[in-house]
Amino acid sequence: MIVGSLNEDRKIESRVAITPDNVKKFLGLGFKVLIEKNYAGHLGIDDSEYLSSGAEISEDKKKILTNSNFILQFNLPSEENLNSLKENQNLIGVFNPYTNKEIISDLSKKKINVFSLELLPRITRAQSMDILSSQANLAGYKAVVEAFANFKKAVPMMMTAAGTIPAAKILVVGAGVAGLQAIATAKRMGGIVFATDVRMASKEQVESLGGKFLIVEDAENLETSGGYAKETSDEFKKKQEDLLSETLKKIDIVICTALIPGKKAPVIIKESMIKNMQQGSVIYDLAAVQGGNTAVTKVDEEVDFNGIKIMGEKNILNKLPVSASNLYSKNIFNFVSNLYDKEKKNVNINLEDEIIKETLVK
Repeated sequence: MIVGSLNEDRKIESRVAITPDNVKKFLGLGFKVLIEKNYAGHLGIDDSEYLSSGAEISEDKKKILTNSNFILQFNLPSEENLNSLKENQNLIGVFNPYTNKEIISDLSKKKINVFSLELLPRITRAQSMDILSSQANLAGYKAVVEAFANFKKAVPMMMTAAGTIPAAKILVVGAGVAGLQAIATAKRMGGIVFATDVRMASKEQVESLGGKFLIVEDAENLETSGGYAKETSDEFKKKQEDLLSETLKKIDIVICTALIPGKKAPVIIKESMIKNMQQGSVIYDLAAVQGGNTAVTKVDEEVDFNGIKIMGEKNILNKLPVSASNLYSKNIFNFVSNLYDKEKKNVNINLEDEIIKETLVK
């Protein structure tokens, strides 16, 4: 068995699917590891580290693709590279099947197995493979760091002989994995933190991190069986808007993290709300790539709206590629281990396994 991986398009993706540490783990399963030359040089990881871990290195993309049983990537390879794949190979990554439906359908027709890891079910057995949680944790942390770097005042309260600087007030919209990490990071850095979420179950988690949970009157627990937020009713949206409008008038920094899997991000903060915010406030929108949680968010652009700075990047984790790669490579190793029958030494695509069934895209 061979696992292979090509260089990602570094204009859009800095993370890698295999680290030197994970090469050793694959070898322990009896695999060979084949990667492209200068695979992680941009992360400060020389090819020699991969070689000393036991990997083989090639400049020939086609060789890697045609010889590998498992091709591990972050994004879908180019059309030219996909054309080199053959029947019964396994392509694993984060492939956004809602956007790339036609490409993945064509691969499936060629009997190439495509597994998209953002579709993993939220069950205990899948936690070690959960790329959304591992990457969202880092994204929540980095969003706060980026927002604070663009805020023109100190964040913690400071008492000096010349007077007192009040602590910044931070609102986190959405208390999933990214939101909870944003709350924890903002609190550690001295901010006064508020949070809102349609899932009442998140109230206890927010408060355990030192945040104040904003409750919409007559709120219900709008949570799916998978733990994600449901779409809300018009009545709930109106109550949420009223609460947010008043809250935002006193907020310095907003971190937006609200997403609905497979759908456009809900627009939670409207133009009228932003107009009432204090001059110099900052909004960092982690939902930008799916449309944004504000009405004025633009991907990879800093928007100045009435003196308020709104930011949102397509891939914030390109700014933390080493940490993100370390976690992703562990997730993907655990996923491959689940696909591999160690006794029979072959690939076992067992569709009675919920993990395999949910992630196999056709």
